[in-house]
Amino acid sequence: MKIALIGATGFVGTAVLNEALSRGHQVTAIARNTSKLAADTPDLVVKEADAYNITELTPAIAGNDAAVSAFNSGWTNPNIYDDFIKGSETIQQATKLAGVKRLLVVGGAGSLEIKPGEQLVDRPSFPAEWKNGALAARDYLNTLRTETDLDWTFLSPAIHLHPGERTGKFRLGTDSPVFDDKGQADISVEDMAVAIVDELEQGQFIKRRFTLGY
Repeated sequence: MKIALIGATGFVGTAVLNEALSRGHQVTAIARNTSKLAADTPDLVVKEADAYNITELTPAIAGNDAAVSAFNSGWTNPNIYDDFIKGSETIQQATKLAGVKRLLVVGGAGSLEIKPGEQLVDRPSFPAEWKNGALAARDYLNTLRTETDLDWTFLSPAIHLHPGERTGKFRLGTDSPVFDDKGQADISVEDMAVAIVDELEQGQFIKRRFTLGY
Protein backbone atom coordinates (compact mmCIF):
# COMPACT_ATOMS: atom_id res chain seq x y z
CA MET A 1 0.00 0.00 0.00
CA LYS A 2 1.08 3.58 -0.63
CA ILE A 3 0.36 5.75 2.42
CA ALA A 4 0.56 9.54 2.73
CA LEU A 5 1.37 10.37 6.35
CA ILE A 6 0.75 13.96 7.45
CA GLY A 7 2.59 14.90 10.64
CA ALA A 8 5.18 12.20 10.10
CA THR A 9 7.76 13.67 12.50
CA GLY A 10 5.46 13.96 15.52
CA PHE A 11 4.88 11.63 18.48
CA VAL A 12 2.17 9.57 16.78
CA GLY A 13 3.42 10.09 13.24
CA THR A 14 6.87 8.68 13.99
CA ALA A 15 5.36 5.49 15.41
CA VAL A 16 3.01 5.09 12.43
CA LEU A 17 5.89 5.66 10.01
CA ASN A 18 8.00 2.96 11.64
CA GLU A 19 5.12 0.48 11.77
CA ALA A 20 4.05 1.02 8.17
CA LEU A 21 7.60 0.71 6.83
CA SER A 22 8.18 -2.45 8.89
CA ARG A 23 5.22 -4.06 7.09
CA GLY A 24 6.55 -3.22 3.64
CA HIS A 25 4.26 -0.31 2.81
CA GLN A 26 5.55 2.69 0.89
CA VAL A 27 5.12 5.87 2.93
CA THR A 28 5.14 9.45 1.74
CA ALA A 29 6.15 11.27 4.92
CA ILE A 30 4.75 14.81 4.90
CA ALA A 31 5.90 17.43 7.39
CA ARG A 32 6.59 21.15 7.53
CA ASN A 33 10.19 20.41 8.58
CA THR A 34 11.52 17.16 7.13
CA SER A 35 15.07 17.40 8.53
CA LYS A 36 14.32 14.60 11.03
CA LEU A 37 13.47 12.14 8.26
CA ALA A 38 16.06 9.89 6.64
CA ALA A 39 15.37 10.38 2.94
CA ASP A 40 17.51 7.37 1.95
CA THR A 41 15.27 4.90 3.82
CA PRO A 42 13.81 2.23 1.50
CA ASP A 43 10.08 2.71 0.74
CA LEU A 44 10.17 6.23 2.22
CA VAL A 45 9.35 9.31 0.15
CA VAL A 46 9.86 12.63 1.95
CA LYS A 47 7.80 15.68 1.03
CA GLU A 48 7.76 19.07 2.72
CA ALA A 49 4.33 20.68 3.04
CA ASP A 50 2.40 22.78 5.54
CA ALA A 51 -0.82 21.22 6.83
CA TYR A 52 -2.53 24.61 6.56
CA ASN A 53 -1.52 25.09 2.90
CA ILE A 54 -3.83 23.20 0.55
CA THR A 55 -1.69 24.14 -2.48
CA GLU A 56 1.36 22.40 -0.97
CA LEU A 57 -0.55 19.54 0.62
CA THR A 58 -2.68 18.32 -2.29
CA PRO A 59 0.18 17.25 -4.61
CA ALA A 60 2.05 15.72 -1.66
CA ILE A 61 -0.92 13.42 -0.94
CA ALA A 62 -1.67 12.61 -4.60
CA GLY A 63 -0.79 9.17 -5.95
CA ASN A 64 -1.26 7.33 -2.66
CA ASP A 65 -3.84 4.70 -1.68
CA ALA A 66 -4.62 6.26 1.70
CA ALA A 67 -3.86 9.32 3.80
CA VAL A 68 -3.24 9.30 7.55
CA SER A 69 -3.51 12.54 9.50
CA ALA A 70 -1.34 12.52 12.61
CA PHE A 71 -1.57 16.31 12.55
CA ASN A 72 -1.37 18.13 15.88
CA SER A 73 -1.53 21.91 16.16
CA GLY A 74 0.53 21.83 19.37
CA TRP A 75 -0.66 21.29 22.95
CA THR A 76 0.95 24.54 24.12
CA ASN A 77 -0.48 26.55 21.20
CA PRO A 78 -2.81 29.23 22.63
CA ASN A 79 -4.83 29.00 19.39
CA ILE A 80 -4.99 25.19 19.44
CA TYR A 81 -8.75 24.97 18.90
CA ASP A 82 -8.95 27.08 15.73
CA ASP A 83 -5.66 25.75 14.35
CA PHE A 84 -6.63 22.10 14.84
CA ILE A 85 -9.95 22.65 13.06
CA LYS A 86 -8.31 24.60 10.24
CA GLY A 87 -5.52 22.07 9.71
CA SER A 88 -7.83 19.05 9.88
CA GLU A 89 -10.31 20.55 7.41
CA THR A 90 -7.45 21.48 5.06
CA ILE A 91 -6.13 17.90 5.17
CA GLN A 92 -9.62 16.54 4.52
CA GLN A 93 -10.12 18.82 1.51
CA ALA A 94 -6.62 18.19 0.14
CA THR A 95 -7.17 14.43 0.34
CA LYS A 96 -10.30 14.79 -1.80
CA LEU A 97 -8.62 17.12 -4.29
CA ALA A 98 -5.71 14.67 -4.54
CA GLY A 99 -8.11 11.93 -5.62
CA VAL A 100 -7.39 9.75 -2.57
CA LYS A 101 -10.48 8.03 -1.22
CA ARG A 102 -9.23 6.73 2.15
CA LEU A 103 -8.51 9.03 5.12
CA LEU A 104 -7.67 7.97 8.67
CA VAL A 105 -7.59 10.78 11.23
CA VAL A 106 -5.94 10.46 14.64
CA GLY A 107 -8.04 12.57 16.98
CA GLY A 108 -8.51 12.76 20.72
CA ALA A 109 -10.02 10.70 23.53
CA GLY A 110 -12.11 13.56 24.92
CA SER A 111 -15.15 12.76 22.78
CA LEU A 112 -15.40 9.19 24.09
CA GLU A 113 -18.56 8.54 26.09
CA ILE A 114 -17.92 7.69 29.73
CA LYS A 115 -21.62 6.96 30.06
CA PRO A 116 -24.60 7.54 27.73
CA GLY A 117 -24.80 11.24 26.88
CA GLU A 118 -21.64 12.22 28.78
CA GLN A 119 -18.28 12.63 27.09
CA LEU A 120 -14.94 12.73 28.87
CA VAL A 121 -14.22 16.32 27.84
CA ASP A 122 -17.42 17.55 29.53
CA ARG A 123 -16.48 16.20 32.96
CA PRO A 124 -15.36 18.82 35.52
CA SER A 125 -12.28 16.68 36.22
CA PHE A 126 -11.05 16.86 32.62
CA PRO A 127 -7.59 18.54 32.67
CA ALA A 128 -7.87 22.20 31.72
CA GLU A 129 -4.59 22.14 29.75
CA TRP A 130 -5.99 19.52 27.35
CA LYS A 131 -9.55 20.86 27.06
CA ASN A 132 -9.35 23.15 24.03
CA GLY A 133 -7.52 20.52 22.00
CA ALA A 134 -10.04 17.87 23.03
CA LEU A 135 -12.97 20.14 22.14
CA ALA A 136 -11.42 20.79 18.73
CA ALA A 137 -11.03 17.07 18.03
CA ARG A 138 -14.60 16.43 19.21
CA ASP A 139 -16.03 19.16 16.99
CA TYR A 140 -13.96 18.05 14.00
CA LEU A 141 -15.25 14.48 14.43
CA ASN A 142 -18.78 15.86 14.14
CA THR A 143 -17.75 17.59 10.90
CA LEU A 144 -16.12 14.44 9.57
CA ARG A 145 -19.29 12.47 10.22
CA THR A 146 -20.98 14.57 7.50
CA GLU A 147 -18.30 13.63 4.94
CA THR A 148 -19.78 11.43 2.20
CA ASP A 149 -17.06 11.34 -0.48
CA LEU A 150 -14.21 9.91 1.58
CA ASP A 151 -13.89 6.50 3.23
CA TRP A 152 -12.88 8.12 6.51
CA THR A 153 -12.02 6.65 9.90
CA PHE A 154 -11.44 8.61 13.13
CA LEU A 155 -9.27 7.05 15.85
CA SER A 156 -9.67 8.16 19.45
CA PRO A 157 -6.63 7.00 21.45
CA ALA A 158 -6.98 5.46 24.87
CA ILE A 159 -7.24 8.02 27.67
CA HIS A 160 -3.59 7.36 28.60
CA LEU A 161 -1.36 7.36 25.50
CA HIS A 162 2.35 6.99 26.20
CA PRO A 163 5.67 5.69 24.87
CA GLY A 164 6.10 1.99 25.54
CA GLU A 165 6.54 -1.21 23.63
CA ARG A 166 4.92 -2.88 20.67
CA THR A 167 2.99 -5.90 21.92
CA GLY A 168 0.37 -6.17 19.19
CA LYS A 169 -2.11 -7.20 21.89
CA PHE A 170 -4.97 -4.83 22.66
CA ARG A 171 -8.74 -4.58 22.40
CA LEU A 172 -10.80 -2.37 20.13
CA GLY A 173 -13.93 -0.36 20.91
CA THR A 174 -16.07 2.29 19.25
CA ASP A 175 -17.52 5.23 21.20
CA SER A 176 -16.55 4.40 24.80
CA PRO A 177 -13.12 3.96 26.40
CA VAL A 178 -11.66 0.46 26.52
CA PHE A 179 -10.89 -0.13 30.20
CA ASP A 180 -8.76 -2.94 31.63
CA ASP A 181 -9.59 -4.88 34.80
CA LYS A 182 -8.00 -2.11 36.89
CA GLY A 183 -10.23 0.56 35.38
CA GLN A 184 -7.46 2.05 33.23
CA ALA A 185 -7.77 3.00 29.56
CA ASP A 186 -4.20 2.74 28.42
CA ILE A 187 -2.20 2.20 25.20
CA SER A 188 1.38 2.66 24.03
CA VAL A 189 1.93 4.79 20.93
CA GLU A 190 3.67 1.81 19.37
CA ASP A 191 0.56 -0.37 19.75
CA MET A 192 -1.68 2.44 18.55
CA ALA A 193 0.43 2.53 15.40
CA VAL A 194 -0.22 -1.20 14.97
CA ALA A 195 -3.98 -0.52 15.16
CA ILE A 196 -3.70 2.32 12.62
CA VAL A 197 -1.90 0.22 10.03
CA ASP A 198 -4.25 -2.71 10.76
CA GLU A 199 -7.19 -0.44 9.97
CA LEU A 200 -5.61 0.73 6.72
CA GLU A 201 -5.11 -2.88 5.68
CA GLN A 202 -8.47 -4.23 6.84
CA GLY A 203 -10.97 -1.34 6.68
CA GLN A 204 -12.97 -2.46 9.68
CA PHE A 205 -14.19 1.03 10.66
CA ILE A 206 -15.08 2.81 7.41
CA LYS A 207 -17.04 6.03 8.10
CA ARG A 208 -16.81 5.27 11.83
CA ARG A 209 -14.82 6.18 14.93
CA PHE A 210 -12.92 3.56 16.92
CA THR A 211 -10.73 3.44 19.98
CA LEU A 212 -8.52 0.90 21.73
CA GLY A 213 -6.90 -0.12 25.00
CA TYR A 214 -5.31 -3.03 26.79
